[in-house]
Amino acid sequence: MAGWNADTAAGPVGSGTVTLVEGSSFCISLANGDIHPEHPHGVFHEDTRILSRWNLSVNGQPLEPLTAATREPYRALFIGRVPRSDGYADSPLIVERLREVGAGIREEITIRNYSADAAECVVSLSVESDFADLFEVKEARVQRRWEETREPDGDSLAIRAVWQDVRKSVIVKADGADVAPDALTYRTVVPPHGQWSTLLSVVPAVDGTAAPSASFVRPAAGELSPSDRRREEWVAKIPKLHMGNRSIERTLRRSYDDLGALRIEDPAHPERIVVAAGAPWFMTLFGRDSLWASEMSLPVDPSLALGTLQTLADRQGRVVDPMSEEEPGKILHEVRLGVSSGLSLGGKSAYYGSVDATPQFVMTLGSVSRWGFGKDTIAALLPHADRALDWIRNYGDKDGDGFVEYERLNDQGLINQGWKDSWDGINFADGTLAEPPIALCEVQALVYSAYLSRAWMAYDAGDTPLAAELVDQAARLKKRFNEEFWLPDHGYFAVALDGKKRPVDACASNMGQCLWHGIIDEDKVPLVAERLMSPEMFSGWGVRTLASDMGAYNPASYHNGSVWPHDNAIIAAGLLRYGFVAEAQRIAAALLEAADYSDGRLPELFCGFGRDQVPQPVPYPTACSPQAWAATTPIMLVTSLMRYDAHISRGGFWLDPVLPESYGDLHITNAPMGGGRITIDIAGSEPTVHGLPDGIVFHREHRPWLTELLAQAELRGKA
Repeated sequence: MAGWNADTAAGPVGSGTVTLVEGSSFCISLANGDIHPEHPHGVFHEDTRILSRWNLSVNGQPLEPLTAATREPYRALFIGRVPRSDGYADSPLIVERLREVGAGIREEITIRNYSADAAECVVSLSVESDFADLFEVKEARVQRRWEETREPDGDSLAIRAVWQDVRKSVIVKADGADVAPDALTYRTVVPPHGQWSTLLSVVPAVDGTAAPSASFVRPAAGELSPSDRRREEWVAKIPKLHMGNRSIERTLRRSYDDLGALRIEDPAHPERIVVAAGAPWFMTLFGRDSLWASEMSLPVDPSLALGTLQTLADRQGRVVDPMSEEEPGKILHEVRLGVSSGLSLGGKSAYYGSVDATPQFVMTLGSVSRWGFGKDTIAALLPHADRALDWIRNYGDKDGDGFVEYERLNDQGLINQGWKDSWDGINFADGTLAEPPIALCEVQALVYSAYLSRAWMAYDAGDTPLAAELVDQAARLKKRFNEEFWLPDHGYFAVALDGKKRPVDACASNMGQCLWHGIIDEDKVPLVAERLMSPEMFSGWGVRTLASDMGAYNPASYHNGSVWPHDNAIIAAGLLRYGFVAEAQRIAAALLEAADYSDGRLPELFCGFGRDQVPQPVPYPTACSPQAWAATTPIMLVTSLMRYDAHISRGGFWLDPVLPESYGDLHITNAPMGGGRITIDIAGSEPTVHGLPDGIVFHREHRPWLTELLAQAELRGKA
């Protein structure tokens, strides 16, 4: 997942940093809680850094970090100690900083004195706000210089800034401090074996006063903060899970928590909740990432996918604009919600340089329609699905060969516009870069799913002629795909066709995603499965993006040999589709074990070093964490192994578990199903289900694939 131009990859946030997330606000700091402007640290609200320096010193000394415990995705406790000036012995002064992020931050500082003597303390916080744009910080090129004023007023400090006609300000509130323009200072004596504490907040200001929605109203005793209330509402609406295997249970709960924290609202429609792509740099709606994450989390909360679809539909392309790469019917790549984004590509708030988001939109709408939303809700989105299919035929396939290709429309755009969107992400076996226009294998698979999804929705709505036409198109695409992309001498599929229609012959993970869509001919699947699980592809922590015997392989690259959890979740689900249970279980086991090395949270990606060489997953320096499709990976791995699916209009709920014994028994309550809530128990491999809504029947088998449903519908039509 890359920003507007992947050629300038995200700057590393550095090891030992702590990231807190709540909606579209986030905070990145050092392990001692300090924020430094020369690092990509800060408190960010609506894509603006509202706090660029927040350094705490006691008696002139910065804190030595001891631990940083993240209790919820939006709250952390930093514990440090004050170094002794003589350098001898242990320091008796321990400092705790309890920080919560919302629209700004609130921080409670407590000094505990473990000595028999009173301790005189000068506690000082140096504060700066540079109001830099997110991209300036990420790429370490802060350009705008704001005219700034700092006004102390009692126990508050207002920092105001003007750039051209843009005005921004924050209010820092510090009870009992001496407030100077650049620092807040407390002078206190901490009694022997006693403590001292104070509370501070930093919130963005609107028209010079702290925004009411942003203010952290200190909850009365026993009351919840807004973030806690939001989390509690989320927890109440999602499934509750108990599992014999405590470590996998922890990972799944962490996924639920992170998914909850990555939810953002469309300012124009507060009732629509969408999934942001990931922290720290992508706390915004991405077509591809947000659709995949919401597709993968359908069993947890199907309304996330609906909100994501509705928000993307509102911003569907209308005109041809080479700067933003907008085209009629196209689904955007990245949007900044409610922000003046003058620094983005073409000066627009949306950028459309993605080849896969458009077919994916249609596919996810098909999935959402199966999960039982009102017919009117789905019907309102069908015209958008049809415009997306028009884009596929008219703009996606400019040369009319039946395959969808991409080539950027201007030299600031992304060179590669599939999910491997780094500049060097698509290459031949010898390492040569593929030249555009490029037709990716998994994009054809997505288009295949889009045709079948729209065909099924047409049947569901009684439009048999449209359904038959789309089924035909899908069948033709599948036939041509297996002819043009298959490399019989290699026993795997080309990752792409290049601009000269030559197969790009690198062995890459992309073909694994094609399994999930069902576009691969049955006779080729065993060879693909064998290749994916080969020592060159399977690192021991997951399937690599590129085989280790390829020319461009680099275990520490973004897309040429790294391991991406979401990629593996889709591959595992695809292997299960064709009955490769042991292989899918191996991938799931590897990733769920990898999560144990990072407190149950899978990062966006990790390096592709073999498990035989390095006994733990090697972090990739600039990986987002938490990141939406990494957070939803454990959910998809476990629900895939449960073979858990629904088709409400067909009155069916499917469950046919192949969970490994090591997972232990599984007990799920409060799982959404057709307007009701169900309870699922799996003991051994035996499932029982309670509370199914009227008209929904439990089937112990796999949910019929769209191809099977459409074939049945066709037979009924002919009968």
